[in-house]
Amino acid sequence: MRRDRSPRRRHLAVWFPFLATDRLARERAASSAPPDPAGPPVVLIDKDRGALRIAAADAAALALGLGPGVTLADARARVPELDARPLDANADAALLKTLLIDFGRFTPMIAPDPPWGLSLDVTGCTHLFGGEAGLVTAVKARAEAFGLTARVAMARTPETARALCRFGPGGITPEGKDAEVAGRLPVAALELKATDHQAIRRAGLVTVAEVDARARDALAARFGADFPDRLDRLMGRIDVRISPARPAPPVRVDRVLFEPITEAEQVETVLADLLTDLERALEARGLGARRLVLTLYRVDGAARRVALTTARAARKAGPFLKLWRERLAALSRPLDPGFGYDHLRLAAEATEPLSPEQAGLDRPPDHAADLSDLIDRLSARLGPDAVLRVEPVASHLPERACRLTPAQGGGATDETWPDPPEDGGPPARPLHLFDPPQPIEAIALAPDSPPARFRWRRVDHRVARAEGPERIEAEWWRRRERVRDYYRVEDEQGRRFWLFRAGGYGGDPPPRWYLHGLFA
Repeated sequence: MRRDRSPRRRHLAVWFPFLATDRLARERAASSAPPDPAGPPVVLIDKDRGALRIAAADAAALALGLGPGVTLADARARVPELDARPLDANADAALLKTLLIDFGRFTPMIAPDPPWGLSLDVTGCTHLFGGEAGLVTAVKARAEAFGLTARVAMARTPETARALCRFGPGGITPEGKDAEVAGRLPVAALELKATDHQAIRRAGLVTVAEVDARARDALAARFGADFPDRLDRLMGRIDVRISPARPAPPVRVDRVLFEPITEAEQVETVLADLLTDLERALEARGLGARRLVLTLYRVDGAARRVALTTARAARKAGPFLKLWRERLAALSRPLDPGFGYDHLRLAAEATEPLSPEQAGLDRPPDHAADLSDLIDRLSARLGPDAVLRVEPVASHLPERACRLTPAQGGGATDETWPDPPEDGGPPARPLHLFDPPQPIEAIALAPDSPPARFRWRRVDHRVARAEGPERIEAEWWRRRERVRDYYRVEDEQGRRFWLFRAGGYGGDPPPRWYLHGLFA
């Protein structure tokens, strides 16, 4: 467990107490028959312990005492005009996932906080919204845009913020006052089992501060060894941090727009500013980016993520902007701003150390850099899977000794290509291989000698020179592959071929000849 003594750590808890009924109201508002504000109370029911019981209720139903756990029969006896509908847990989960993505505009460190809540680590993010009060206001405004009732609390630890949001007044807890504010909460904020909660109430303890004043050994003996730590987290003394739904990128920059933008030129202008800020941030850390992700948040809550990968680490804003123009222009599903984007985020999700380069007049041209730039441009325009390179693979069989991989994903294997002959002779392997090898008809003067002539594609070839054999066997787990004896042969016209005989004479089935490759 990590004890964090930094006074600047800030967490925000967001709770949607009526998420299920608010979702139902959203759906009915979008239909042709909007709901009547003065209509009957609404509850959502689900089968529990052999009976239909209330699983969620709106504010009007709660005011009448119709809360979760009440049977539907009792509820109708109290309120005959009750509007009861089945609970749709999948739809509620889908809405919460949408909120998780949309509220990522406030911080990348965001995680679900069941039931029906979100937990945000907003350390270092409040200045983007004019301070902590501005951030809280912006969060409430986003919830209202979704048609949801939200309660918000900010504190030093996620447990303190959650307790203040669900069992207290919410709001912003001043720094250093977490224990004092959390101490005034009822013991229900500890969220213990029903038996443990009843034991605390029987002991005459009403507030969290009264529980906190008791001896830690006695509390651990009665409620478990981890109870003192849970209590310290609630009081703001221990911060264990949250586990974000998506790992936070090492470097990111944001633009919160006061007026939504809808035109592609405006998006490119904001993107250029983000790239300039990202270049400074990467340079300050001595890093270069290999993968950038642009997230565009729409006013209506939809978010679009577009990724850009490079063949080598870089951080200059100018070349990156050219790649982004190619990438955005080549999207299979073009950007749809809807009513406009009000927040853009650019994150470097994959980085590498990048040292500054010393310019020199006598430096030879960097052809590797030119090739990387070409790969990046083609990949941005055609897609990363359309630009491939050949990569060596550890295998004895020639057709399995290489594979095609995206050109931007270099360095994924430890295998290397064989060195060329030191004497400057012809290569041992041809550049062009047939997959699968092509069968041929061959005649050899002796069982284990190279072919004297062979027929391929209805053309006869007389062998003038031959080298071999080179025996190649498959790996032990591929023993069904027959032993191969390879020959490098040259016909009378000077054309060179790579042939092999599969199997040996006297075996069953009899050996067969194949053409596997052509030398240039």
